[in-house]
Amino acid sequence: MSDAAQPADSVPKRRSGLRGMLVALVLAAILGGGAFYAAWSGLVTLPQSDPRGAAAQETRVAYVPLRDIVVTVGPPGQGAHLLFSADIEVRPEARSAVAAMTPRFIDVLNGYLRALEPEEIAAPAALVRLRAQMLRRLQLVAGEGMIRDLLIIEFVLR
Repeated sequence: MSDAAQPADSVPKRRSGLRGMLVALVLAAILGGGAFYAAWSGLVTLPQSDPRGAAAQETRVAYVPLRDIVVTVGPPGQGAHLLFSADIEVRPEARSAVAAMTPRFIDVLNGYLRALEPEEIAAPAALVRLRAQMLRRLQLVAGEGMIRDLLIIEFVLR
């Protein structure tokens, strides 16, 4: 007789898949518990950077204020004004040099903001784009590595 002629009852049932999955589950639980205990008890430690060094590096900043720049935006007859103020983030040792350039910064920002149209300012994502443009212009005026960031304090179109 051929194999196809054997009745379905005589085919052995496969239980090894269930048994293998159960063994894998038990081993995973044991290894996970062992790893937890090793980390919890201090047997295994992860390399850590010095948190004080990273925090000290981040807090070593100074700010140079650019306050109350008012610019007429759009055609002269409309009378729309932009009120702008910001802080320039610098390294503490560069603060006095950057503060001495404040009139140049105000001049560059006045020229850039004056060239904008009211529709460009009112767009939802405009502030992100404008901030990047202004930061790049300030970095060009100040020189390489002097200015870290531009923090916009007030940006109001009236």
